[in-house]
Amino acid sequence: MDPKKPRDSAESESARGAAQFPDEVLERVLSLLASHKDRSAVSLVSKAWYHAERWSRRRVFIGNCYSVTPEIVARRFPNIRSVTLKGKPRFSDFNLVPQNWGADIRSWLAVFADRYPFLEELRLKRMTVTDESLKFLALKFQNFRALSLLSCDGFSTNGLAAIATRCRNLTELDIQENGIDDISGDWLSCFPENFTSLEVLNFASLSSDVEFDALERLVSRCNSLKVLKVNRTITLDQLQRLLVRAPRLTELGTGSFLQELNAHQYSELERAFGGCKNLHTLSGLCEAMALYLPVLYPACANLTFLNLNDAALQHEELAKLLLHCPCLQRLWVLDTVGDDGLEAVALNCPWLEELRVFPANPFDEEVNHGVSESGFLAVSYGCRRLHYVLYFCRQMTNAAVATIVQNCPDFTHFRLCIMNPGQPDYVTNEPMDEAFGAVVKTCTKLQRLAVSGLLTDLTFEYIGRYAKNLETLSVAFAGSSDWAMQCVLGGCPKLRKLEIRDCPFGNAALLSGLEKYESMRSLWMSACKVTMNGCEVLARERPRLNVEVMKDEESSDGQQYKVYVYRTVAGPRRDAPPFVLTL
Repeated sequence: MDPKKPRDSAESESARGAAQFPDEVLERVLSLLASHKDRSAVSLVSKAWYHAERWSRRRVFIGNCYSVTPEIVARRFPNIRSVTLKGKPRFSDFNLVPQNWGADIRSWLAVFADRYPFLEELRLKRMTVTDESLKFLALKFQNFRALSLLSCDGFSTNGLAAIATRCRNLTELDIQENGIDDISGDWLSCFPENFTSLEVLNFASLSSDVEFDALERLVSRCNSLKVLKVNRTITLDQLQRLLVRAPRLTELGTGSFLQELNAHQYSELERAFGGCKNLHTLSGLCEAMALYLPVLYPACANLTFLNLNDAALQHEELAKLLLHCPCLQRLWVLDTVGDDGLEAVALNCPWLEELRVFPANPFDEEVNHGVSESGFLAVSYGCRRLHYVLYFCRQMTNAAVATIVQNCPDFTHFRLCIMNPGQPDYVTNEPMDEAFGAVVKTCTKLQRLAVSGLLTDLTFEYIGRYAKNLETLSVAFAGSSDWAMQCVLGGCPKLRKLEIRDCPFGNAALLSGLEKYESMRSLWMSACKVTMNGCEVLARERPRLNVEVMKDEESSDGQQYKVYVYRTVAGPRRDAPPFVLTL
């Protein structure tokens, strides 16, 4: 949300002319704008446009739940139907944010119940959501339609049961990667027998056995179901029965593939997949067995997204599967496919735009399998449309990265994660500075960058000099001095999020961003050399920022801090726990 007011003095003649449109015409025109950024921009044209945008806005995105209060949001936009809200910093995914830090949805729901009783959609990420909050949501919003919870915590399947019981118009229930207390699968039986509106159902991340008969009846009733992602307790035999009842699926997440099938069961499953003519996204395949992968082939012709993050396939199995996926644009795999598997990607996926390679055993340093620069190079030669990569590996070279970005210069997201901190170019033993220098020099559209390996300040000089469109930068175990961070803060005009851990950056680095932080969404620093005095100076010089400090209990001397800095129009938050000091 942008707190800026309309710039009346800067109105152009055309803007003044447009402002004469009747309100209903202007609101109708603005309602056609889908982008949050576009809508924020047009609200600055004039007072008339500001008010028209205010009244016609139906969706709002809030990237930090503490950047604004729900009361301010409700005053600014009185007719919201859909809210997307993010809570904890991203490093909470790596257990770097303490338990009970905050980001509870309760205060937001209380205001929404009063001001937005017509709310239809709520999409939360890294928020704390209790069962009581889910029950409140189900009771207060009579026309509620869509709930998406991603990386949230605090609730159980009892809360899902309340949603299933009371939200009679629900079209979407999307539960992903949450810290949920998975009590039982009985919640699926709470959907009323006359309930038929569901279009999206995702409970893939839940672990308990579900009541399959209830799930089967639900799928049979919901003729508009387009997305179904089940958990690994669903057997292949049960999956076949679901597919027969939901032939219109466009996205499917399967359960476990670890089951012995007789010839008849195999044939029936293959026929069921053959009936899925509209499928464009496939995921799941937990513990996939090579013997049964061919049943997927009839459904692969139109796939654009294949997520094998839960399937530890070998390169031969991946190669055979990809032969049947000529339209792939997005592919997620585990590094068990090896470099040979990535060569198969290069040969069979000319339309590929996004590749993510995850480690199967990230904490086992003795693992010999995995991927290297060889597989990455092969993909860059065969997939020239590639613009998004997340690549976990144990070795890399400067020359390889330079060649990769030369082959694929349109990267907007480049996240290279060399898993051994401080790992140099394994051929030359030089720092990896020139690798990331090549990335920022060549990829002029780059928006997100994650760096790794042995890096000196030179890497950050390159970033500050060349990464003019960079919005998010993630840094770990890198840099030589404060100068590195100073280069980034002084040279990247579009930077919005800076995430730093285990780097030798101190007060001089922190305070070099005095002129920058108010235009950014947030800064995170942990296990660095920042002191309490430096944080106090920042808070005093920039009172419109919230500067939150937490003592790093894992530091050897007890004098390291976790620092979270973010812009806000709400002032210090009211729910900070005792271990969070807001300066």
